[in-house]
Amino acid sequence: MSAARGFVAFGPQRRSTRGRSWWARAWVQALEDTSLDLNQLKKGRRYASSGQVGPITISAGRIGAMVYSPDDTYEAVVRVDQLSEDAWRRFLDQVAERSGHIAALLDGDMPHDLVEAAADAGVPLLPGIGDLDPSCTCDAWELPCQHAAALCYQVAWLLDDDPFILLLLRGQAREDLLDQLQARSQSRATDQPRPTEPGVALDDVLGTPVGELPEAPNLPAKITLDDLPVSGIEPPPGFAPTTLPLLVLDAARRARALLHALLHGTPEPQPLDEWADAVRLAADFPELTTPLAEATGRSEELARGIQAWRYGGAAGLDVLEHTWSPDPAELARARTELLAADDDLTVETTGNQLTLSNDLQLRLDRRGRWHPYRLVDDTWTPSAQSTTDPLAALTTE
Repeated sequence: MSAARGFVAFGPQRRSTRGRSWWARAWVQALEDTSLDLNQLKKGRRYASSGQVGPITISAGRIGAMVYSPDDTYEAVVRVDQLSEDAWRRFLDQVAERSGHIAALLDGDMPHDLVEAAADAGVPLLPGIGDLDPSCTCDAWELPCQHAAALCYQVAWLLDDDPFILLLLRGQAREDLLDQLQARSQSRATDQPRPTEPGVALDDVLGTPVGELPEAPNLPAKITLDDLPVSGIEPPPGFAPTTLPLLVLDAARRARALLHALLHGTPEPQPLDEWADAVRLAADFPELTTPLAEATGRSEELARGIQAWRYGGAAGLDVLEHTWSPDPAELARARTELLAADDDLTVETTGNQLTLSNDLQLRLDRRGRWHPYRLVDDTWTPSAQSTTDPLAALTTE
């Protein structure tokens, strides 16, 4: 049986109750699609943001917390169906197919293609309409009531930081899941067929002179759109005439970057999921922004993602959509520098984010760079290039 996890209560928050990650937003969407009373949701958002939900306990199929209202204290519970053993087996098969899936989960990400592959195998990870079963000790007849709604909104914040919470709700604790994946990996390695032909003795290889190795080839020159020999190729149905050359140019640039990494021993370009790659393409080729917005159905998020990518690349997109827990000493140093520069500042720390009193926020990425954000229409929006100096980040706009 999966172990329960406890989470300390959130204090008052200024963040959106809709979550930052796409899977947290899907969780909130399931809650709101189930509700029959928008007023209860509105009150729930207010309860969540003002810190009126106590410590949250999450176990297989159940979320619970005490919620404090002006007149009384209530126990809110939300139940979610657990996956069957057969469903978990199919899910583990999907994860084991690609090592990047488990790496993404460990890095706090839930790849779209993993969720889609699991759904294709009949394993629903994300809840849909009617999948959340809320209850509360208050006397409200509407479900979810404001107390259960507040609990669900705060769970979206937890999901932003750790997608394994969703898997725990479905019935598998993080440690158990990783143990099963490790066992499957070892089993797959054992089952690999051994070569039928005898190999070559190591001494024979090392004892045979091979001569001098050839010099590494020169890196091909960068190409432009005019250099591509695709002008006479008819694009596939549904593609605009200008789209195919841009995609070919992008593939050529990516191939050149991989070759550069191989020849010079530098890190290879970071693998991207479908959403991050759409953001990258739109940032590199503005002509593709409209078709990518239509394809993803996330035009507003795409616009912010493009800004984040142009200011900080993949790391910039990561801090736009995810929070994480850096070294507290690094945050403390940055906070001290900011307060030393301006005594009137107030600095609130949340995860990797420093929120300042003048509607400015700095977000630290996993490479040690600070990304400035401005509050625009109640939405935190990337506002300037990232930098390693938190003080410089205040003046880069």
